Amino acid sequence: MTRLARLRKRTSSGLALAVALVAVGIGYSFAAPSSSAQDTGLSVEAMAGQEIYENSCITCHGANLQGVEEQGPSLIGVGEASVYFQVATGRMPLAQHEAQAQRKTPVYDDAEVNQLMAYIQTYGGGPELPAEEDLRDGELAEGGELFRLNCASCHNFAGSGGALSSGKNAPSLNQSSDLDIYTAMLSGPQNMPVFGDNQLTPENKRAIINYVQTLNETADPGGLSIGRAGPVPEGLIIWVVGIAGCVIACFWVGTRS
Repeated sequence: MTRLARLRKRTSSGLALAVALVAVGIGYSFAAPSSSAQDTGLSVEAMAGQEIYENSCITCHGANLQGVEEQGPSLIGVGEASVYFQVATGRMPLAQHEAQAQRKTPVYDDAEVNQLMAYIQTYGGGPELPAEEDLRDGELAEGGELFRLNCASCHNFAGSGGALSSGKNAPSLNQSSDLDIYTAMLSGPQNMPVFGDNQLTPENKRAIINYVQTLNETADPGGLSIGRAGPVPEGLIIWVVGIAGCVIACFWVGTRS
């Protein structure tokens, strides 16, 4: 066989191999399982949330949201309300493990929070965000009564927060948005109980929000504020400061004499 014939044979063999590989690739692309949103059963938004979850949450909450011992609780069934409260207020992801997650600047923007909510909602459902846009159209007087009955023992009568056991605390509500307060009542974060619609109706929740936000937005007419603690502690402070001032004045007059 001449040199030219051998070259032609090798070229034809290479072309045949290339054509075969292309054909196999095309066939596999049609036959292989697709990872589209339709095949996974997730919406496009939920798939984006899954990517965020796998990058930032999976270490503490597990590959299937089942939770990891001594790292993070299960997220199955917590619903989008819990995700909103924890993520939109910057409490999650945690900077470090401590007694209580503290409010801080959020890591994710609104679109990313919505994506996480859509993904975690697919695992067991759970409390959803309210459909109403106005969350403070409830009765103010009713909201004050409900707040004092259900919330003031931990958050203080003025919503300024208070200490709890084991290094935890009921946070101040003066920075909380309407949706923060509503989703906290729905999800019951940390030591807070869950106030489902059987315990507090949506109308009750809106009344409480109206009361809290009215406190936050109304100026304190009593001069130097000590957190709206009321007339008894304010009077006690005036009494103690006044008596101390009188004693100091008496000593000063005595030393001058």
